[in-house]
Amino acid sequence: MKGGVIAVIAILAVFQLAVQHGHAVTCGEVDVSLMPCINYLIGHDSSPSPACCAGVKAVKGMASTTADKRTCCGCVKAAANRYTDLKDEAAQSLPAKCAVQLDIPISRTVDCTK
Repeated sequence: MKGGVIAVIAILAVFQLAVQHGHAVTCGEVDVSLMPCINYLIGHDSSPSPACCAGVKAVKGMASTTADKRTCCGCVKAAANRYTDLKDEAAQSLPAKCAVQLDIPISRTVDCTK
């Protein structure tokens, strides 16, 4: 019983560290957030879904520092390059369609160091 309580406390401590502000953004987090946008970005949907826009807002929330913005930019760029049928116009208009001021361009060619 004592070991089980310690295990639960350890798991909660790890979880707390993972969700604290200042943790490094991962491409997995960015990819999961933007996954609902794929149908819009490849032209199957005429507008982004509410889940897509929630994901765009989540990415904006992840990108609070310059380092986070560069990481998110690189992740978005890599994801964009995985979809050969991605519509550039849809990608560039996505933040505006979701009414989100996103400082990260959604593009295959963006220089994320700037």
